[in-house]
Amino acid sequence: MSPTGVILYGPPGSGKDTITAELSALRPEFSLFERLKAGPGRTTGYRMTTTGHIEELARAGEVLYRNSRYDAEYAIDRGKVAELVDSGRVPVLHMGQALGARAVAAYPIDWVRVLLWCPEDVTRQRSEGRGDKDTDTRLKVWHETRQDLLDHASEPWSLVIRTDDVSAAQAALAIDEARLAGAPTEVRDIRGLVG
Repeated sequence: MSPTGVILYGPPGSGKDTITAELSALRPEFSLFERLKAGPGRTTGYRMTTTGHIEELARAGEVLYRNSRYDAEYAIDRGKVAELVDSGRVPVLHMGQALGARAVAAYPIDWVRVLLWCPEDVTRQRSEGRGDKDTDTRLKVWHETRQDLLDHASEPWSLVIRTDDVSAAQAALAIDEARLAGAPTEVRDIRGLVG
């Protein structure tokens, strides 16, 4: 089987962390890709660095995608993706921008592009339920993600999963089945999805 990877795109609270944990429980080769991060806030799930280091990697052509959000700078570096793939792992990348999903999908492995979605009230409930101190910021990003989807409605996806309708375990199983089957990407009804 050709090397594979998973892109989980969705707004805050759509279940990216929970589904990644379920994927890892399903198959140990699934591995969260820890993005480079320079800035304040959460450190779990990231490789902390400096903006200067991200800039160096970008100049060297080693950055697949970078973005700023939550007063921090993030980057997906080619070397870490290659390291995971070369060790037989299946990288699982968390994305919040359609252009980022497209940029990463250009890396030459078979990607399963998964659009995770949940309504705004679900994001609020999940954020408050886990004790986030920045729920208002996360809701702002939910709206930005919705607009990003509408602005890029022609982006193709392998799967669309409403995480308020299925469990994380069911989502993980569907993602793994799509990966093993080499599910093609196709344009989806984004307007119907996000309302």
